[in-house]
Amino acid sequence: MATSELIEALQALAHERKIDEFYLIERLEASLARSYQHILDLEWDARVTIDRLTGKIYVYELVPVGEPDEETGEYAEFEERDVTPDDVSRIAAQNAKSVIASIVREAGRQSIYEEFAGRVGDLVTGTVLQGTPDFTIIKIREGVEAELPHYDLKRSPNERNERPSGEHYRHNQRLKVLIVDVRDPNSDAPKIRGEQARPAIVVSRTHPDLIRRLFEIEVPEIYDGLVEIKSIAREPGARSKVAVMSRESNLDPVGACVGPKGSRVRMVVEELRNERVDVIQWDEDPAVYVANALSPARVNRVLVDEENHYATVVVPDDQLSLAIGKEGQNARLAARLTGWHIDIKSASFTAEPLAPLENMLIDEDEAEDEDTCMYVSEDGVRCRNHARPDSQFCGIHASLDEE
Repeated sequence: MATSELIEALQALAHERKIDEFYLIERLEASLARSYQHILDLEWDARVTIDRLTGKIYVYELVPVGEPDEETGEYAEFEERDVTPDDVSRIAAQNAKSVIASIVREAGRQSIYEEFAGRVGDLVTGTVLQGTPDFTIIKIREGVEAELPHYDLKRSPNERNERPSGEHYRHNQRLKVLIVDVRDPNSDAPKIRGEQARPAIVVSRTHPDLIRRLFEIEVPEIYDGLVEIKSIAREPGARSKVAVMSRESNLDPVGACVGPKGSRVRMVVEELRNERVDVIQWDEDPAVYVANALSPARVNRVLVDEENHYATVVVPDDQLSLAIGKEGQNARLAARLTGWHIDIKSASFTAEPLAPLENMLIDEDEAEDEDTCMYVSEDGVRCRNHARPDSQFCGIHASLDEE
């Protein structure tokens, strides 16, 4: 390639890809300098200049002058010695190909970053292109691919696992995924392994907001803002709990999300590959909210410790295993959903009556059976002794009547 043809090709590429022409030439000069230093076996560093008009290439060896700095050992001045070889254009053409390919790749990643950086949290539909043991490549649209990582975190602790356990994908399968990250090509953060060869967009099938976006699609009341999703707790691939509230007094938020004969929530469950989804009603009263969160278990009452954010839940004996759930899953999800520490006890263990209270909440000032002592221990256990005549407490706790 003649030198003038090289400049014309660089200018055309810069215009086509919307890359700064001088930036492209400077990158080529730096690449050529490294190549010529190795090819010519130079003792000192090399510098290459390309004439912006004629395209002629000059190669100089930077020979230091004087003595090096005593502290740093570096030279302050250099003498440029012309070492331009006869076949400079041929080597320049070879380097130009690799430099141009690298710049075009970087420009593509930068373009994707600028387009999708503001779309983190969006739900997109893609097509599975290929899978590896560590991640699945998903085509979002023509020319744009995303990575769904599912690394073994014990083997690669610095990577991600965004695939629910039990899910496997086939070629050309369509998936709804959530954008969770877009890698910035100009970031100073440490690079991950093989980042340049991996898609810039990272998507997830495990993020709780995936459920939020799916409900927004299936439930018009959520999309319009009439129903709000207050909290989501999820164990991907197994079970999720979603707390909802209504901004309209005459609108049932749970019914709106479930839909006629469960049609709306069924669409969400099918997209999540039959992951169980419990929709419960949010309440500003923490006792009622905790009781709702333990659904489908029935709750007798809830004692709340506002200061320590601790809730003691009393359930009928036959509801204890249902409230706790398989391997504690129901209780664990309820605690995540509400943000409260939940302690579940059976009615027989706490000596509580099995009939649930209307408000599922016991207060110190709450009216109780007049024949029973009003004392309640710190653990939420009600005294079973009869109260003394003309007193609210039994003989053991009679001193409290004087306070």
